[in-house]
Amino acid sequence: MDFSSKLLQSAVDEIAQLPGIGKRTALRLAIFLLRQPEIQSINLAQAIVDLRSKIKHCKNCFNITDEEVCNICNDVKRESKALCLVQDVRDVMAIESTAEYRGKYHVLGGLISPIEGIGPQDLTIEALVKRVEKEEISEIIFALSATPEGDTTSFYIYKKLMDKELQFSTIARGVSIGDELQYADEVTLGRSISNRIPLRY
Repeated sequence: MDFSSKLLQSAVDEIAQLPGIGKRTALRLAIFLLRQPEIQSINLAQAIVDLRSKIKHCKNCFNITDEEVCNICNDVKRESKALCLVQDVRDVMAIESTAEYRGKYHVLGGLISPIEGIGPQDLTIEALVKRVEKEEISEIIFALSATPEGDTTSFYIYKKLMDKELQFSTIARGVSIGDELQYADEVTLGRSISNRIPLRY
């Protein structure tokens, strides 16, 4: 694609790096921004800068937050003894949208995957073990994708915590095998959480 402006080409190249956006879509977005009031582009740019520089990970659960501790961990009305384990922050948002779960979360930051070189030490598993002891958690809910990586991660964590007095459960397999939680519809995901089943190995 030949551009008459190097600035436009630079903008298109950067936008095209976003997931699911090709060069043509990137060009359309860049032209759209050019046609909008300047303040809109300034606000967008500032929001992106703030996204990178100001958002933190909750020191308890590793969800994203503007503060040291996220609003879910700070919510005293939540069931404090139930802990739902998820792969990343998008899964927290997906489950929250169902309004079927009122416990707390722990974001692992990924799944164990030897093929991709991701081991237990790359996830927040050690922090999870300490948290279970400190907060006297009584139930661990595995809400991980139904994939070999998800099952491997669940099994590893189960073995790490099996000597503690915990109830282990997993979301019902209403979510299709291999699907990621954030792509499940709210009704299906909500039912999977409500109808969670005991986990046994």
